[in-house]
Amino acid sequence: MSSAATVGLQEVFAEESTPTPEQVAELLEALESGAVRAATRDEAGRWAVHGWVKRGILAAFRLSETVELDWPGGAVDKSLVPARRIRAGDGIRLVPGGTSVRRGAHLAPGVVVMPPSYVNIGGYVGAGSMIDSHVLVGSCAQVGERVHLSTAVQLGGVLEPIGARPVVVEDDVFVGAQCGLYEGVVVRRGAVLAPGVTLTSGTTIYDLVQQEEVRGEVPENAVVVPGSRPARGDYADVLGLSLYAPVIVKYRDASTDAATALEESLR
Repeated sequence: MSSAATVGLQEVFAEESTPTPEQVAELLEALESGAVRAATRDEAGRWAVHGWVKRGILAAFRLSETVELDWPGGAVDKSLVPARRIRAGDGIRLVPGGTSVRRGAHLAPGVVVMPPSYVNIGGYVGAGSMIDSHVLVGSCAQVGERVHLSTAVQLGGVLEPIGARPVVVEDDVFVGAQCGLYEGVVVRRGAVLAPGVTLTSGTTIYDLVQQEEVRGEVPENAVVVPGSRPARGDYADVLGLSLYAPVIVKYRDASTDAATALEESLR
Protein backbone atom coordinates (compact mmCIF):
# COMPACT_ATOMS: atom_id res chain seq x y z
CA MET A 1 0.00 0.00 0.00
CA SER A 2 1.30 3.44 -0.92
CA SER A 3 1.96 6.10 1.70
CA ALA A 4 -0.81 8.18 0.15
CA ALA A 5 -3.28 5.34 0.58
CA THR A 6 -2.21 4.91 4.19
CA VAL A 7 -2.71 8.62 4.85
CA GLY A 8 -6.13 8.31 3.26
CA LEU A 9 -7.06 5.52 5.66
CA GLN A 10 -5.84 7.57 8.62
CA GLU A 11 -8.17 10.37 7.56
CA VAL A 12 -11.07 7.95 7.18
CA PHE A 13 -10.64 6.64 10.71
CA ALA A 14 -10.06 9.96 12.40
CA GLU A 15 -12.11 10.47 15.55
CA GLU A 16 -14.81 12.53 13.89
CA SER A 17 -15.27 10.33 10.81
CA THR A 18 -18.03 7.86 9.92
CA PRO A 19 -16.47 5.08 7.81
CA THR A 20 -18.30 2.82 5.41
CA PRO A 21 -18.11 -1.00 5.35
CA GLU A 22 -16.05 -0.72 2.17
CA GLN A 23 -13.49 1.50 3.92
CA VAL A 24 -13.36 -0.95 6.83
CA ALA A 25 -12.69 -3.76 4.36
CA GLU A 26 -9.83 -1.73 2.86
CA LEU A 27 -8.27 -1.33 6.31
CA LEU A 28 -8.62 -5.04 7.08
CA GLU A 29 -6.94 -5.92 3.79
CA ALA A 30 -4.07 -3.53 4.61
CA LEU A 31 -3.67 -5.18 8.02
CA GLU A 32 -3.64 -8.65 6.48
CA SER A 33 -0.98 -7.67 3.96
CA GLY A 34 1.17 -6.04 6.64
CA ALA A 35 1.04 -2.64 4.92
CA VAL A 36 -0.64 -1.24 8.04
CA ARG A 37 0.04 -2.24 11.66
CA ALA A 38 -1.57 -1.39 14.98
CA ALA A 39 1.86 -0.50 16.40
CA THR A 40 5.32 0.03 14.91
CA ARG A 41 8.87 0.41 16.20
CA ASP A 42 10.92 3.52 15.48
CA GLU A 43 14.69 3.70 15.01
CA ALA A 44 15.19 4.37 18.72
CA GLY A 45 13.34 1.16 19.61
CA ARG A 46 10.19 2.86 20.88
CA TRP A 47 6.87 1.25 20.01
CA ALA A 48 4.20 3.71 18.84
CA VAL A 49 0.52 2.82 18.95
CA HIS A 50 -1.59 3.84 15.95
CA GLY A 51 -4.93 4.77 17.46
CA TRP A 52 -6.57 5.26 14.10
CA VAL A 53 -6.03 1.57 13.32
CA LYS A 54 -7.75 0.56 16.54
CA ARG A 55 -10.62 2.92 15.76
CA GLY A 56 -10.96 1.24 12.39
CA ILE A 57 -11.06 -2.21 13.98
CA LEU A 58 -13.70 -1.07 16.46
CA ALA A 59 -15.67 0.37 13.54
CA ALA A 60 -15.62 -3.07 11.92
CA PHE A 61 -17.44 -4.49 14.93
CA ARG A 62 -19.79 -1.53 15.19
CA LEU A 63 -20.82 -1.74 11.52
CA SER A 64 -21.17 -5.53 11.51
CA GLU A 65 -24.24 -7.66 11.97
CA THR A 66 -24.08 -10.94 13.88
CA VAL A 67 -24.56 -13.64 11.27
CA GLU A 68 -24.16 -17.36 10.70
CA LEU A 69 -20.93 -18.04 8.80
CA ASP A 70 -20.17 -20.83 6.35
CA TRP A 71 -17.41 -22.50 8.34
CA PRO A 72 -16.63 -26.13 9.22
CA GLY A 73 -18.67 -27.00 12.30
CA GLY A 74 -20.63 -23.77 12.00
CA ALA A 75 -19.92 -20.32 13.42
CA VAL A 76 -21.78 -17.18 14.43
CA ASP A 77 -19.76 -13.95 14.40
CA LYS A 78 -19.61 -10.36 13.21
CA SER A 79 -20.17 -10.11 9.47
CA LEU A 80 -17.14 -7.93 8.60
CA VAL A 81 -14.56 -9.90 10.61
CA PRO A 82 -14.94 -13.61 9.87
CA ALA A 83 -12.05 -16.06 9.91
CA ARG A 84 -9.54 -15.72 7.05
CA ARG A 85 -9.11 -18.32 4.36
CA ILE A 86 -5.39 -19.11 4.13
CA ARG A 87 -4.24 -20.10 0.62
CA ALA A 88 -1.16 -22.01 -0.55
CA GLY A 89 0.10 -18.88 -2.28
CA ASP A 90 0.29 -17.08 1.07
CA GLY A 91 3.41 -19.07 1.94
CA ILE A 92 1.98 -20.03 5.35
CA ARG A 93 1.72 -23.56 6.73
CA LEU A 94 -1.54 -23.85 8.65
CA VAL A 95 -1.90 -27.39 9.98
CA PRO A 96 -5.54 -28.59 10.13
CA GLY A 97 -7.25 -29.13 13.46
CA GLY A 98 -9.22 -26.19 14.81
CA THR A 99 -6.99 -23.16 14.20
CA SER A 100 -8.61 -19.84 13.28
CA VAL A 101 -6.98 -16.69 11.93
CA ARG A 102 -9.38 -13.78 12.03
CA ARG A 103 -9.88 -11.20 9.31
CA GLY A 104 -7.43 -8.32 9.70
CA ALA A 105 -4.61 -10.47 11.11
CA HIS A 106 -1.24 -10.66 9.34
CA LEU A 107 0.78 -13.86 8.98
CA ALA A 108 3.98 -13.39 6.97
CA PRO A 109 5.41 -16.02 4.61
CA GLY A 110 7.17 -18.84 6.43
CA VAL A 111 4.89 -18.77 9.47
CA VAL A 112 3.83 -22.19 10.79
CA VAL A 113 0.66 -22.55 12.86
CA MET A 114 -0.03 -25.78 14.78
CA PRO A 115 -3.57 -26.61 15.88
CA PRO A 116 -5.54 -25.47 17.69
CA SER A 117 -4.45 -21.83 17.85
CA TYR A 118 -6.07 -18.44 17.36
CA VAL A 119 -4.77 -15.19 15.88
CA ASN A 120 -7.13 -12.29 16.49
CA ILE A 121 -7.84 -9.17 14.45
CA GLY A 122 -4.95 -6.69 14.22
CA GLY A 123 -2.42 -9.32 15.26
CA TYR A 124 0.89 -9.36 13.37
CA VAL A 125 3.21 -12.38 13.08
CA GLY A 126 6.53 -11.94 11.27
CA ALA A 127 8.26 -14.18 8.76
CA GLY A 128 9.55 -17.57 9.85
CA SER A 129 7.80 -17.60 13.22
CA MET A 130 6.28 -20.70 14.81
CA ILE A 131 2.89 -20.65 16.54
CA ASP A 132 2.58 -23.89 18.48
CA SER A 133 -0.56 -25.63 19.72
CA HIS A 134 -3.07 -23.82 21.98
CA VAL A 135 -1.46 -20.40 21.40
CA LEU A 136 -3.43 -17.15 21.48
CA VAL A 137 -2.14 -14.11 19.62
CA GLY A 138 -4.52 -11.46 20.95
CA SER A 139 -5.94 -8.49 19.09
CA CYS A 140 -3.21 -6.11 17.87
CA ALA A 141 -0.37 -8.17 19.46
CA GLN A 142 2.86 -7.71 17.50
CA VAL A 143 5.17 -10.70 16.95
CA GLY A 144 8.46 -10.36 15.11
CA GLU A 145 10.42 -12.65 12.80
CA ARG A 146 11.80 -16.08 13.73
CA VAL A 147 9.87 -16.11 17.01
CA HIS A 148 8.84 -19.38 18.66
CA LEU A 149 5.61 -19.25 20.65
CA SER A 150 5.57 -22.60 22.41
CA THR A 151 2.54 -24.62 23.47
CA ALA A 152 -0.23 -22.73 25.32
CA VAL A 153 1.44 -19.30 25.16
CA GLN A 154 -1.00 -16.43 25.66
CA LEU A 155 -0.40 -12.96 24.21
CA GLY A 156 -3.08 -10.66 25.56
CA GLY A 157 -5.05 -8.48 23.18
CA VAL A 158 -6.01 -4.82 23.49
CA LEU A 159 -8.40 -2.62 21.53
CA GLU A 160 -9.37 -0.20 24.27
CA PRO A 161 -8.26 2.23 25.48
CA ILE A 162 -7.21 3.43 22.04
CA GLY A 163 -3.76 4.57 23.15
CA ALA A 164 -2.86 1.41 25.06
CA ARG A 165 0.22 -0.41 23.76
CA PRO A 166 -0.33 -4.01 22.66
CA VAL A 167 1.87 -6.90 23.69
CA VAL A 168 5.05 -6.87 21.61
CA VAL A 169 7.45 -9.77 21.00
CA GLU A 170 10.43 -8.68 18.91
CA ASP A 171 12.55 -10.75 16.49
CA ASP A 172 14.32 -13.99 17.47
CA VAL A 173 12.53 -14.40 20.80
CA PHE A 174 11.83 -17.84 22.29
CA VAL A 175 8.71 -17.97 24.49
CA GLY A 176 8.45 -21.17 26.52
CA ALA A 177 5.34 -23.24 27.09
CA GLN A 178 2.45 -21.73 29.06
CA CYS A 179 3.95 -18.26 29.27
CA GLY A 180 1.49 -15.37 29.56
CA LEU A 181 2.25 -11.85 28.29
CA TYR A 182 -0.30 -9.14 29.01
CA GLU A 183 -1.01 -5.40 29.32
CA GLY A 184 1.41 -4.17 26.67
CA VAL A 185 4.61 -5.75 27.95
CA VAL A 186 7.48 -5.68 25.43
CA VAL A 187 9.88 -8.60 25.00
CA ARG A 188 13.00 -7.32 23.27
CA ARG A 189 14.96 -8.99 20.48
CA GLY A 190 16.60 -12.33 21.26
CA ALA A 191 15.12 -12.78 24.72
CA VAL A 192 14.26 -16.24 26.07
CA LEU A 193 11.35 -16.85 28.45
CA ALA A 194 11.41 -20.16 30.31
CA PRO A 195 8.15 -22.14 30.56
CA GLY A 196 5.60 -20.62 32.90
CA VAL A 197 6.82 -17.01 32.93
CA THR A 198 3.95 -14.54 33.31
CA LEU A 199 4.53 -10.84 32.66
CA THR A 200 2.48 -7.65 32.56
CA SER A 201 3.58 -4.07 32.01
CA GLY A 202 3.70 -3.64 35.77
CA THR A 203 5.55 -6.83 36.69
CA THR A 204 8.91 -6.31 38.37
CA ILE A 205 11.65 -8.41 36.78
CA TYR A 206 14.74 -8.96 38.92
CA ASP A 207 17.95 -8.88 36.89
CA LEU A 208 20.55 -10.93 38.75
CA VAL A 209 23.21 -10.12 36.14
CA GLN A 210 22.89 -6.33 36.13
CA GLN A 211 21.63 -6.26 39.74
CA GLU A 212 18.66 -4.05 38.98
CA GLU A 213 14.90 -4.17 38.60
CA VAL A 214 13.09 -3.62 35.30
CA ARG A 215 9.40 -3.16 34.47
CA GLY A 216 7.40 -3.04 31.29
CA GLU A 217 9.86 -4.88 29.09
CA VAL A 218 12.32 -7.75 28.95
CA PRO A 219 15.81 -6.57 27.90
CA GLU A 220 17.41 -7.76 24.68
CA ASN A 221 18.86 -11.31 24.91
CA ALA A 222 17.75 -11.70 28.54
CA VAL A 223 16.94 -15.21 29.78
CA VAL A 224 13.98 -15.05 32.19
CA VAL A 225 12.82 -17.84 34.50
CA PRO A 226 9.99 -18.01 37.07
CA GLY A 227 11.20 -17.20 40.58
CA SER A 228 9.91 -16.17 43.99
CA ARG A 229 10.78 -13.86 46.85
CA PRO A 230 9.59 -13.90 50.49
CA ALA A 231 6.38 -12.04 51.24
CA ARG A 232 6.74 -9.33 53.88
CA GLY A 233 5.04 -9.24 57.28
CA ASP A 234 4.74 -11.37 60.38
CA TYR A 235 1.80 -13.34 59.00
CA ALA A 236 3.72 -14.16 55.81
CA ASP A 237 6.75 -15.14 57.89
CA VAL A 238 4.71 -17.54 60.01
CA LEU A 239 3.19 -19.23 56.96
CA GLY A 240 6.36 -19.11 54.88
CA LEU A 241 4.58 -17.32 52.04
CA SER A 242 6.37 -16.13 48.92
CA LEU A 243 5.48 -13.99 45.90
CA TYR A 244 5.99 -14.68 42.23
CA ALA A 245 9.13 -12.91 40.97
CA PRO A 246 10.46 -13.46 37.42
CA VAL A 247 14.25 -13.42 37.34
CA ILE A 248 16.84 -12.73 34.63
CA VAL A 249 19.46 -15.39 35.29
CA LYS A 250 21.76 -14.68 32.34
CA TYR A 251 21.96 -13.20 28.87
CA ARG A 252 21.79 -15.30 25.75
CA ASP A 253 24.91 -17.20 24.69
CA ALA A 254 25.84 -20.03 22.32
CA SER A 255 24.41 -22.74 24.57
CA THR A 256 21.10 -20.90 24.84
CA ASP A 257 20.97 -20.47 21.08
CA ALA A 258 21.44 -24.21 20.58
CA ALA A 259 18.65 -25.03 23.02
CA THR A 260 16.16 -22.64 21.37
CA ALA A 261 17.06 -23.09 17.68
CA LEU A 262 14.12 -23.46 15.34
CA GLU A 263 14.32 -26.71 13.40
CA GLU A 264 14.27 -25.82 9.71
CA SER A 265 13.04 -29.27 8.70
CA LEU A 266 9.74 -28.53 10.43
CA ARG A 267 9.11 -25.74 7.94
